[in-house]
Amino acid sequence: MTTKQDPKTTQVPKDAAPAGAQAPPMPPLGKPFQVGLTTATVSENANKTVTLRLKRVIKAPPAKIYNAFLDPDALAAWLPPHGMVARTHSLDAKVGGKFRMSFYTITKSWSNTFGGTYLELVPNQRIVHTDEFESDDPSMKSPMRVTITLTPVAEGTLVEVVQEGIPAPVASGSPYGWSQSFEKLAQLVEPELPF
Repeated sequence: MTTKQDPKTTQVPKDAAPAGAQAPPMPPLGKPFQVGLTTATVSENANKTVTLRLKRVIKAPPAKIYNAFLDPDALAAWLPPHGMVARTHSLDAKVGGKFRMSFYTITKSWSNTFGGTYLELVPNQRIVHTDEFESDDPSMKSPMRVTITLTPVAEGTLVEVVQEGIPAPVASGSPYGWSQSFEKLAQLVEPELPF
């Protein structure tokens, strides 16, 4: 979700992180770990990409969270990690429909555009879509698959995200970026407004 890189790497691809950004070290592989209120598990794939599994309970009904993933304005409000803003260029929330959006710094000194196609939409339960960065950097040219599952629980909704095929340059920062996004998602959907 975020675009940072392992600090052991000597050069950060221009599409991977804003200038001077340092990502945390790669988390332990195959072992669940906590990032705030999010539980994350990272595993490496044979093609040198990473699969990330995330879980967090959000105190809101599944329908509200489902809508937050598919409403273009809501998605731009909560998906970018801290320090970034987003623009949703297009979002056609139907099977076969496409989306495209960009993250960028407020000074516009860095940006990253990505998009994909919706493969499965089960209202209030499941969203599956492809995802890929628009980049000239070959190390960022990895097609990803994102599966979002929403399960009602006593406290609200268990949100589970599996992101497969994450390019190596962004892998170490992904759990932290997603955790920040989940914080913003909770802030958006948990308040019970009187209107």
